[in-house]
Amino acid sequence: MKRTKTKTKTKTKTKTKTKTKTKNAKHIVVAVVALVLLVCAVSGLLVLRGQKMANREEVKIFIPTGSDYAAVVDSLDAHGCIGNHAVFNSMARLRQYRDNVKGGCYILKPQAPVWSVLTKLYYGNQDAVKVVINKHRMKKQLCDYLDQRLEMNGDTLLKMLNDDSVCASYGHTPLTIIAMFPQNTYELYWNTTPQKLLGRMQKESDRFWSKKRMAKCKALNLTADEVVTLASIVEEETNKNDEKADIASVYLNRIRKGMLLQADPTLKYAVGDFSIRRLLNKHMEIESPYNTYKHRGLPPGPICIPSAASIDAVLQNKQTDYLYFCARADFSGRHAFATTLAQHNANAAAFHAEMNKRKIYK
Repeated sequence: MKRTKTKTKTKTKTKTKTKTKTKNAKHIVVAVVALVLLVCAVSGLLVLRGQKMANREEVKIFIPTGSDYAAVVDSLDAHGCIGNHAVFNSMARLRQYRDNVKGGCYILKPQAPVWSVLTKLYYGNQDAVKVVINKHRMKKQLCDYLDQRLEMNGDTLLKMLNDDSVCASYGHTPLTIIAMFPQNTYELYWNTTPQKLLGRMQKESDRFWSKKRMAKCKALNLTADEVVTLASIVEEETNKNDEKADIASVYLNRIRKGMLLQADPTLKYAVGDFSIRRLLNKHMEIESPYNTYKHRGLPPGPICIPSAASIDAVLQNKQTDYLYFCARADFSGRHAFATTLAQHNANAAAFHAEMNKRKIYK
């Protein structure tokens, strides 16, 4: 009986050892498989992350607000950016970009890593668009330009610029709101809304009208909008910066004396034709608040967006006795200034004679 018990115990121990070894072997196999799978996954991820975009030149893509993933792929395809769609789609899924499309303008460097491009798109890290605001004359012209440069609808912006309440919220009227757009080159996001654009322009205008400039406005007894309006006339009169202060002095002297400004650019604005080279009596009879041959003082608003040089030429308040000026007969683009009407008439006669000689009649 004792021997039988010993044999049974031995068999039991042998079976337990066998089970333990089998269990351990299974754990080792599972661990090895898991390790192999992990290595494969990491290797696969590294391979994916090493994939590059196919474009060999810098590309700028525009993703409209509300676009879906398919639209982005179409845009990238149009620029030859995707080399392998299966890889790109897999990485987009990993990056969770397919359901997180953000509109905007994005610049893609040549053969940039796909993962970095998807990350840029995922976070909406847009690249700014350069917008040059220069001597736009009409609000419609300004809005049409912005419509071409940005995603916003130009007609929507124009409607806002013609809205009394909208303009009043920025301290302007529909006739003066264009004064809130200082000439400059700006960097804006392509999908900037009209509201954000106006907010940005107000900040730029506030920054431009420093305490020093505002003090000069006060010395002239003019508001900032009135200075911009006068500067817009100066801007249209000449592109010679060294003449602008003299031209501004003529108009300031006429305002002080209560004389009609008789500014030709305001007539062209009233007519709506800036191609006119020779103004005639019929133009001077046009009924318009911008006709400074009939109405005293400044017109109700700027006739263009003036440069900082033109604004500062007005603020300089140069002291002269000039009351008249006209283009020089040499067609140099410069002007002949006069203190008396007789001097001015002689200068004008010489210029008109040269126009006749060149057969410029309109």
